[in-house]
Formats: sequence, C-alpha cells, structure tokens
Amino acid sequence: MKKEKKEEVISELADRLARCAVAITTDYRGITAKEMVQLRRHLHNQGIHYRVVKNTLVRFAAERCGIKGMDRFLTGPVAIALGYDDPVKVARALTDHIKTNSSVLKIKGGILGKRILTAGDVVNLAEIPSREVLLGRLLAGMKMPIASLHFVLSAPLRSLAGALNARMRQLENASQS
Repeated sequence: MKKEKKEEVISELADRLARCAVAITTDYRGITAKEMVQLRRHLHNQGIHYRVVKNTLVRFAAERCGIKGMDRFLTGPVAIALGYDDPVKVARALTDHIKTNSSVLKIKGGILGKRILTAGDVVNLAEIPSREVLLGRLLAGMKMPIASLHFVLSAPLRSLAGALNARMRQLENASQS
C-alpha cells in the first residue's frame, strides 16, 4: 500500500474512531467468505460499520484520536465494528451473530468512548436491556410510590364505603322482615 493511501486510511479510521460511540475488535479467523458477507450485511442494516483493518493503521488512528490501550486488541487478523448511536446495539449484534450462527468469530475487546473494554465487558454490554425497556422500568419505578400513596390514602374511604354498604343492607333486611 502506498504511503498516500495509508495516510488516507488512517485519516478515515481516526475520523470514524473519533465519531463512534463504541468500537469492538474481533478476530475473524476461520470465518468463511459467505459468513463474512452475511455478517457485514446484518451489521450494515443496523447502521454498524464493520471493516477488516491493518493493525498498524488502527494503532496510528487510535493514537491520533488520543485513545490509549487499544494495542492489546490489535494482534492477528482484526476486524473492527463501529457503532455511532447505541453502544449496546453493536455488542448485541455481534454476540447474537456468534450465538445464532455458531460462529468462530471472537470478540477481542473494544472502546466505549475513551474507556477500554475487555471481551467480557463487551458480552456484559450486550446483556444490558434496550433503552425502551430501561425507560419503562424507570417510569414504573416513578409511578409506584404515587400508586402506593393513592392506595394508602384511599383505604379509609373504601372502609367507610364498605361500612355504609353493610349498614344499608342490614337496614334493608330489617325492614323486609
């Protein structure tokens, strides 16, 4: 690869690394070309950029962005998945692909902002519920104290209504006898 082309690739990778919310590195050894095309298509449909990269070029791009510690994931053949909006979506897409296809793809690690993620961290990230589920849980948690307060405050009124209904039935039975 010519020096100008390498510089162009480094600039593009640096730009993508600076803009991405999460970058996850994978070892793709043992994956068939058909599976790689299927994986790229699946990730592309979710707005995730997946690319096979040269380790030294990624190293230079990471240094240019001020990302430290990414060197430990840049050994052997490496492909990198870049997500720009939801970090959980990228981790979940990769782990789901590995599970559903019994793939030999291995997650090496990644970065979340400026934080280094191990392979275990990426798997844990994939297990986080979706944003919608978390918002639903938050709203339920906010609603619960109000519902409990309503139940407690309305209990005396329910008791009074129950007592009045019982007395009314008692009077009706006495007048019929």
